[in-house]
Amino acid sequence: MNAEFFEALDAIEKEKGIPKEYMLNKISQALISAHKRDNQGESDNIFVEADPEKKEIRLYVAKEVADPVENTALQISPEAANILKPGAQIGDIVNIYIETKKFGRIAAQTAKQVIIQGIREAERGMIYDQFTSKEHEILSATVVRVDSRTGNIILSVGSGAEKSEALLARNEQCPGEVITEGSILKVYVLEVRRSTHGPQILVSRTHPGLVKRLFELEVPEIHDGIVEIKSISREPGSRSKIAVWSNQAEVDPVGACVGPKGGRVGAVVEELRGEKVDIIKYSDNPEEYIAAALAPASVIDVYVLPEGRSCQVIVPADQLSLSIGKEGQNARLAAKLTGYKIDIKTA
Repeated sequence: MNAEFFEALDAIEKEKGIPKEYMLNKISQALISAHKRDNQGESDNIFVEADPEKKEIRLYVAKEVADPVENTALQISPEAANILKPGAQIGDIVNIYIETKKFGRIAAQTAKQVIIQGIREAERGMIYDQFTSKEHEILSATVVRVDSRTGNIILSVGSGAEKSEALLARNEQCPGEVITEGSILKVYVLEVRRSTHGPQILVSRTHPGLVKRLFELEVPEIHDGIVEIKSISREPGSRSKIAVWSNQAEVDPVGACVGPKGGRVGAVVEELRGEKVDIIKYSDNPEEYIAAALAPASVIDVYVLPEGRSCQVIVPADQLSLSIGKEGQNARLAAKLTGYKIDIKTA
């Protein structure tokens, strides 16, 4: 049985990735808990010895040789001790081997529960570690359930033994986006929390980081560090602005992000379910940067005001509504992108 037992531990380590040492520790706790259940009074004097090389695991209770015996849970008579350890003297400690097959039904059930709980804890810990490393990254997820009452969506992320559930809260979903069970989404990992039911993965479809990560996937120059995303402003489900810069003069950062025939930005827009994306060239010159941020509107001049981060922008009369945008959206996104308060006036 001992040999089969250690083979089972090897299988658990191979299939689930749970270290054998961890499981031996949990099984030792289980054996001790089971023995305590059947033997009231015995506590710290119970221990387990495991020898993976010999494929042996043994449970012992340590008792002190005493005469007279005042506490049978902690003490043993000299006569009984000498049967186990010839020559044992009063005050010596004798280790008594316990046969686990003598455990009662309830004690055996207790041991089983401790072992099962140990496996669950290990699996949850491994999943937590796996997904913690993916915070602020994007994952592909399958929609498992849409809660019609709260509007929250339960997603399945990962695969095999590393599969887990993620929560896409109602306020992290893009306005107007229709999500159905079974569909596959790209989501941005906000946070991974520990909970009694395993790791809780909180994800978002509204975070600007989702746009950034999608461009990193689609644009090799960003992945390679040639093109850098300097800033993103976003109104989820409607429009985003992204400022990009190239550290190589011969590489056009806007062109790299747009891609051949608009293929790269098109793939991002498709994943964002039609959300418009304006790509502008970043500049260290505030006037140039602000003028570019107001695209697609044309700008005559930009005056950066001395007090605070604010500016006045002059546009042609026929460009005023375009520069402000519907309900002020274009100007609002440009202000978020550049960090400047923008006051737009006509010539």
